[in-house]
Amino acid sequence: MTRQAISQSGHAAAQLEVLPGVHGESRQYAPAEGGMVSQVKGVCTQYFECATPATWTDHVHTTHELLWGARGVLTVEADGGFFAVPATLGLWIPAGVVHAVKSAQGTGFYCSHIDGQVVPDLASRTVAVTVPAAAQELLRHMSAFDMDDSIRERSEQVAVGLLDVVDARPMLLPMPTDPRLELIARALLDDPALDRSLEEWSVKVAISVRNLSRLFHKETGMTFAQWRIHARVRVALGLLAAGYPVSTVSRRVGYNNPSAFVQVFRKVMGHTPGWYVSSLKAGNHHSLAGSE
Repeated sequence: MTRQAISQSGHAAAQLEVLPGVHGESRQYAPAEGGMVSQVKGVCTQYFECATPATWTDHVHTTHELLWGARGVLTVEADGGFFAVPATLGLWIPAGVVHAVKSAQGTGFYCSHIDGQVVPDLASRTVAVTVPAAAQELLRHMSAFDMDDSIRERSEQVAVGLLDVVDARPMLLPMPTDPRLELIARALLDDPALDRSLEEWSVKVAISVRNLSRLFHKETGMTFAQWRIHARVRVALGLLAAGYPVSTVSRRVGYNNPSAFVQVFRKVMGHTPGWYVSSLKAGNHHSLAGSE
C-alpha cells in the first residue's frame, strides 16, 4: 500500500512495504505516482498500528480497499463525505476513489487490498460493510501463511463474499466543497469544541451570514447548527469506541454538561452513548443505525 504518513510536525515520509503475497509470493509495495498500489493480485492484508496521530493524504488505488478491525479513532474522507470507521464495521473504498485517511494516537486497523478479479463490483461507491469473524480470520490467515493456489483462491472468494453492505448513514458526514465552508468544516472536525457562532465564522471567511447559511444548507443538506451537531457526534463515535468515558468525550466535543451531550447523541443516533458502547463490545453493527 502506498503510504504517506504525516507526523505532527507536518513532514511527509513515503514508506516501502513488503507484504506476504498471493500464492506464496512476496509482494513489494513501493510509492507510486498518484498513490497507486502496484502488483496486487488477489487479496492482501496488513495491520497498521499508529503510536502517534497519522494522516494518509489524498491518494487513489488501482485495487479495492477494505479498512476493518479498527481500534481507536479512524476516519476517512471519500466520495464527498467524512466517515467514522467503527470497530464493528468495515469501510469499502472502490478502486479509483480518491480518499484520505486519518488516525488518532493509539489507533490500530487492518487494510486489505482486493483485486477487481476477485470481486468485480461489490459497490461502486464508498460504503460500510459487515466483516464477519469468519472473513476476518480468513483475511488474517491469508496474509500470514503460504497456501495452495486453489485453496487461496477459494478462500479469497469466500472472505470477500461474506462482506455485506449495511446502511450506516450515521458514519457519513457530508462535507462542503466551497473553500470557505471547507475551512470551517475542517476546523470543527479538528476541534469540535470550537464554539464560534455563524456570525463569527462569517467574519472569519469574509462572507455574509445569509450567504454562509444558504451555502451550508445547499452543500450539506443541513443548517450550520445541524452540521456542527452531527460533526460532534461523528467525532464522539470514535472517541467512545476508543474507550474514553462519556464525561471526557462530552467535553472534547464541546459539551460541558454530559447530560446535554447524551441528549444530543440520542437525538442523532437514536440511543445513548452507553448503549452504543455496550453494542460495540457485543459486536453489534446495528449500533450505528441512527435516527436522523
